[in-house]
Amino acid sequence: MSDYRIPSNEDVRTGQLAGADLRRRNLRGAALAGADLVGADLSEADLREAILTGARLARANLAGATLRLATLKGANLREAIIEGANLFGANLRLADLRGARARGANFAQADLVGVQAADAYFSGANLWAADLRLADLANANLGQAELSTADLKEANLEGTNLRDAQLSGAKLSRACLAGADVAGADFSDARLVAADLSGLDLRAAVLVRADLHEADVSGAVLPPDGE
Repeated sequence: MSDYRIPSNEDVRTGQLAGADLRRRNLRGAALAGADLVGADLSEADLREAILTGARLARANLAGATLRLATLKGANLREAIIEGANLFGANLRLADLRGARARGANFAQADLVGVQAADAYFSGANLWAADLRLADLANANLGQAELSTADLKEANLEGTNLRDAQLSGAKLSRACLAGADVAGADFSDARLVAADLSGLDLRAAVLVRADLHEADVSGAVLPPDGE
């Protein structure tokens, strides 16, 4: 028996949708700025180009939902389930994604500037060319994530799982990677200028043509010359 409630048209109009059953609902282009969607079931919903600025989506289920080009600026997605969702080109600037589960989600070319995503799960997610400047990804799981050409300048990746992640051509200038797990991570052609790589074991990472100019490698274990 589902604990979700069936929302009325008035609920949808006023954005009072906490705990609502919106599975597979067509909400393309919906105006839901500031809406209360805490704990709502939006799995496989069509939210393409929807306006969800400042919406409250904590603990909501967005698994398999389509949010292509949606606006979620400043939205609260804390502990939300976003697994397999499509957020291509979405605006998530300054959103709260702490503890969110986004395994296998598509964030390609998304705006994630300044997001709070500590302890979030992005394993296997597609973040190709995403803008993650100033993002807080401390202790997040980005194992096997696609981050090629992503912009991670000044991002906090302290303690982050980057095992087998693809970061070729990524911009990581002044990013903090202290304590991160980078085994098998591919930093080919990445810019790590003035990045904090202190204490990292880089022996199993790929650093071909990576720019480490002024990077802090104090205490780091570097691969042998020529590797």
